[in-house]
Amino acid sequence: MKTYKHFETERLVLQPTTLADAEFIFELVNTPKWLANIGDRNVKSVKDAKAYIQQRMITQLEKLGYGNYTLIRKSDNIKIGTCGLYDREGLEGIDIGFALLPSYENLGYGFESAKKLIEVGIKEFHIKLISAITTKENVTSQKLIEKLGLKYLKTVKIPNDEEELLLYSLEC
Repeated sequence: MKTYKHFETERLVLQPTTLADAEFIFELVNTPKWLANIGDRNVKSVKDAKAYIQQRMITQLEKLGYGNYTLIRKSDNIKIGTCGLYDREGLEGIDIGFALLPSYENLGYGFESAKKLIEVGIKEFHIKLISAITTKENVTSQKLIEKLGLKYLKTVKIPNDEEELLLYSLEC
């Protein structure tokens, strides 16, 4: 299997998500905030998580060389969340997204990891447009997206989703 780059920040290792992360992904995608703000991905078991990782994460990683990264805290090697660059249907540019387990929210990890991925997205993957989407209710995410330098553009609907989302972008 081909190996893909991992990245580091002061406090985190950003490692491409693999099937070995299935238990963690199962936990993360079933947290209340994930379900409310990102949506139910119908991951009801670790086996479902493996299928989700293979179909939604590894496929893009193999195609583009980047995708979803598991965030591992350096101080104790605990998996605390994910951050990624996604080629999302219905959006121009590459979407940046992030999610943390509840006990690791509001500690700066989302900003730290997303800032790093924007940096490498531009420098190493030559991404020209970075987008972000979030729900109208997710004010915390909106503030983080704006802190990263993305500007609000408009509301959008992405394919297979009826909810109106806020679209932000950053031209690189």
